[in-house]
Amino acid sequence: GLNLGLSTQSKPCPIDEVVLEEMPRITTGSQELDRVLGGGLISGSMVLIVGDPGIGKSSLTLKVCANEAGLGRRVLYVTGEESVQQVRMRADRIGAIEKSLMVVSETNLETIEKHVLDLKPEVLVIDSIQTVFRPDVQSAPGSVSQVRECAVELLRVAKTNGIATFVVGHVTKDGTLAGPRVLEHIVDTVLYFEGGNNAEFRLLRAIKNRFGSTNEIGVFEMRDVGLVDVSDASKIFLSEKQEDNGSIIVPTVEGTRPLLVEIQALVAKTPYVPPKRISDSVDLKRLQLLLAVLEKKVHLAMGGCDVFVKAAGGIRIDEPAADLGICVAMASSFAGRSLRPATVAFGEVGLAGEIRAVSQAENRVREAKRLGFKSVVLPQKNYEQLVEDNKFTDMVLYGVANITEALSKTMPR
Repeated sequence: GLNLGLSTQSKPCPIDEVVLEEMPRITTGSQELDRVLGGGLISGSMVLIVGDPGIGKSSLTLKVCANEAGLGRRVLYVTGEESVQQVRMRADRIGAIEKSLMVVSETNLETIEKHVLDLKPEVLVIDSIQTVFRPDVQSAPGSVSQVRECAVELLRVAKTNGIATFVVGHVTKDGTLAGPRVLEHIVDTVLYFEGGNNAEFRLLRAIKNRFGSTNEIGVFEMRDVGLVDVSDASKIFLSEKQEDNGSIIVPTVEGTRPLLVEIQALVAKTPYVPPKRISDSVDLKRLQLLLAVLEKKVHLAMGGCDVFVKAAGGIRIDEPAADLGICVAMASSFAGRSLRPATVAFGEVGLAGEIRAVSQAENRVREAKRLGFKSVVLPQKNYEQLVEDNKFTDMVLYGVANITEALSKTMPR
């Protein structure tokens, strides 16, 4: 029967006596989405999907709905943004027509709850939370109090009835969740969609996840049939043509997923003061720090040059393991020297010019090997570990302790 959330008296108990309930995962039909969620959907959990308009939030949730309905689950898709005809048109386009997928266009939360209690769905989608309102709350839909009250109420419904719920949210121009951040505290999982409308690929990132890791990343491609999983993501971020200088491949790691990304740098003399330092892919403070290290430790006088750094495929790189790659790309472009062919490089660069070890070195090298790279320049500590374990005997590994060594290994005379 339906639990109306009547609370029983709480009582503290020792943690080892807490009974663990098995949390079965429901597959969403998309491997990428499953991975970001931590293995699939959990009944009674509430997932917030946030992203720019037109990035694919509705397409993705509708596809999940169709998949669950195809597996015989009851699904309710509530749209407050569109009419049911518009949803039907989208469903036709992405092939999401299923008998047990129920659609309703409704913004009144009380009516939505009534539908939920009548249909008893196993999966519920609210598209979007900014359009839903509670009649007993005085403010307009989309306001802080409406969004918070509606979300809390939906969470109660999801938890008491074991419904896996997706809530779609909009972002403002600066990329934060429109209206309140309160939503992020209420829900179990927050997924952010990234990638501009013109970008071919969309990245889905978990920034909060009570049922899994938060640094997984899912890669999708937008096609006319909606969002499609991209299973071999590394191939995307390697550009088509290898330039002679200023470009190097770096094995980055997102969560448990190694990604090979091409980092390109252009260092050009300029008469203008101050010279430009521009990058969408790398944090600018990080870039300036690395330039200072090159200037001080390797005596590369880039003070009079514009510096542009870019990662192929429009991905943003936040991890320090890419430091070495960025330095090598900049030094190579500045000196006009070509890099060792079929080589990847990774490592964190310290302020004294030392190359520090990074995590998951083995995964990084394995991914490079899988894609046909022949040699790797990596931190000395990581190198020693890999050699000790006698891994990768068919690849040439160069362990480097400082930036000078690293440059001589990546740019042989």
